[in-house]
Amino acid sequence: MRSARPGRLRLGDRVRFENGTYTVVALTGMRVRLADVHGTGMLIDQVHLQAAEDFAVVGTGERAALGSAALLDHLPDEVAKRALWWQRHLVEVLTGLPPDAPQGALPRPEYDPARRSLAERERAKAAELVGQGEEVSARTVKRKRQRYEAGGVAAVVDRRLAPHASLLGRADPRVVTAIRQAIAESVPASTRTIEYARWRTGRILAAEHGEDVVELPSRATFYRLFAKLSGGVPVTGSARTRQSLANQPEGPFRYELVAAPGELMQIDSTPLDVLVRLDEGVTGRVELCGLVDVATRTVAAAVVRPTTKSVDASLLLARALTPEPMRPGWLDALKMSRSVLPHRRLLSLDERLEHAAARPVIIPETIVCDRGKAFISENFRSACRTLEITFQPCHPRSPAEKPHIERTLESVATMFCQFFPGYLGRTAEHRGRNVEDEPLWSMLEIQEFLDEWLIAEWQNRSHDGLRDPGSPGRTFTPNQKYASLLESAGYVPLALTGDDYVELLPATWRAVNSYGIKINHRVYDSADLGPFRRQPSGVARKKDLWEVHRDPYDASWIWVRNHWADGWVPVPWRHLGTVPQPFGDLAWDHAAADLRQRGESDPTEEQITQAVADLLIRANKGPASNGTRRPSRRDRRVASRTKAAAEHSGPRLPRPETVLSGTDDLPPHDIEEDDEDEELGDVPDGPVAEVIPLGVFDPFKEADKRW
Repeated sequence: MRSARPGRLRLGDRVRFENGTYTVVALTGMRVRLADVHGTGMLIDQVHLQAAEDFAVVGTGERAALGSAALLDHLPDEVAKRALWWQRHLVEVLTGLPPDAPQGALPRPEYDPARRSLAERERAKAAELVGQGEEVSARTVKRKRQRYEAGGVAAVVDRRLAPHASLLGRADPRVVTAIRQAIAESVPASTRTIEYARWRTGRILAAEHGEDVVELPSRATFYRLFAKLSGGVPVTGSARTRQSLANQPEGPFRYELVAAPGELMQIDSTPLDVLVRLDEGVTGRVELCGLVDVATRTVAAAVVRPTTKSVDASLLLARALTPEPMRPGWLDALKMSRSVLPHRRLLSLDERLEHAAARPVIIPETIVCDRGKAFISENFRSACRTLEITFQPCHPRSPAEKPHIERTLESVATMFCQFFPGYLGRTAEHRGRNVEDEPLWSMLEIQEFLDEWLIAEWQNRSHDGLRDPGSPGRTFTPNQKYASLLESAGYVPLALTGDDYVELLPATWRAVNSYGIKINHRVYDSADLGPFRRQPSGVARKKDLWEVHRDPYDASWIWVRNHWADGWVPVPWRHLGTVPQPFGDLAWDHAAADLRQRGESDPTEEQITQAVADLLIRANKGPASNGTRRPSRRDRRVASRTKAAAEHSGPRLPRPETVLSGTDDLPPHDIEEDDEDEELGDVPDGPVAEVIPLGVFDPFKEADKRW
């Protein structure tokens, strides 16, 4: 048989020996059979051949393919057994001994390469098989032997039974071209059935070659041909999957070797698969915007917003640079001081980590994002320039260029959102009934749960992508990977000041008038604007307007850049004192006081697991079952009468403190509860009648009616 190792004699090699040129036609043990151009052969010992003075290899024959024996696993048992049966006989023809011959066995005389030529051995094998009842000729044995030498045991298999022997069979090439065109047209289009593809193929053939020129295959034949040609394109499946596969690059995916936290980070946003309770009891969906570190898979920051704007992307960078503070109600096991992170060493460099939760602070160096309006906006680009971050947008419709954030947001949907009431599922077909009637959390409450879940579950969960080449069998958590990379990458804190946060807000350009600054029909004014009123800013390219930064989610304040000097001028809304404030300092002061009273110890894995379990249980109960006291019947009655009195259009009663001032001299027993009930009026305890609301007039629907 042919040698598979280079540098040795093989069948087909041409050698020079004793002033002549010969071809190696057989190799048997340590003997070599040579044949000249006239067919005259000789059998010579290999050692004697290579020891000759004029011996040289003047040409090598084509190396035979080893073939694929694994192909037999995909064949029927009878076909595979037949191929192995032929292999045994062909090996005996080539070497004189079958593959299963015991050590030291001698070849049979009719198959001895030293006594019989290859043609004689082939005729002997054919005669032997005929004697066993096989209809085999010497020509068949020769053909099988040549195929075996060229492709191994797989080449001996009958080609009609081999898988993928002919992908398209005898299909008309014009039909194949038309089907390929129909498949290509289905990629950006909506999902349709194979029957539509068959109709479309017929129309393409008619347009290209004329009516009834090319015959369309039968339905069964077309279905089989269409299945072979569509391959990995889900023509009748998900349109999203089909388009995503089409947008992938043709070449192999490039593996980014990242060796330090923050070296490469990815940002993206996606609709959250949970209904939330908005103002006035309105239900709606919100978006999740996240920033993930590729080296450690750490979610450096994640925010929930009604819609992702440029300010959200910019403030997301600020959250990544700021330690996550411990919140009231969080377990001590979530502290950074009780995690695998090197808290003591980091605390000596950054004092902000004293009461921080177990989430690393990562400073981005390069951020990869898609071409969403929030990420390619001038405000986000300016924020990256301010923080000296390299901004790297992806190609259009190329989610494969930022796979880590895509998979992270999908994992949040499957591992976090499904535990909440109001879970919608990833598509409409996975959505339940009356989801909007479930007790829903507000957007701020969802944000609180998300922050706690990322620290308790995500940062302590092993990721398959976090492995060490030295120990590939072990997976790491994001916190463990960050702690290991910190030894080589180091840590340099970057504390943001108040002016830095203002820089991250979106900017607009306005004139400072006598009454102040007007933005979206709101007037902002303060005494500090006195020197700037009706004055040019000196920025000629902006027509001498003043740079104003504002928060789209908080209309209370704006900040005006002082172009004549450094710094910002905060300006409040003119009606700031007449509207209630949705946020205050009470929660922040309470959290700071609670953090000062907490101690430090090492958490266990059981404690962290229990924290995650308690978090998911609390989230799944919903706000209605969160332990709050249900108002009594008397409380509801008083509230309803108070609301009715507030909606009364008649004369207003005096303020409550004026009325109560006249009752200070009354004895306590003179104010009886029964008298109060009589004053309020007894409400019957029977069933309440169903309230049928009036319809809302819709002019568009009225216009569509047919009178």
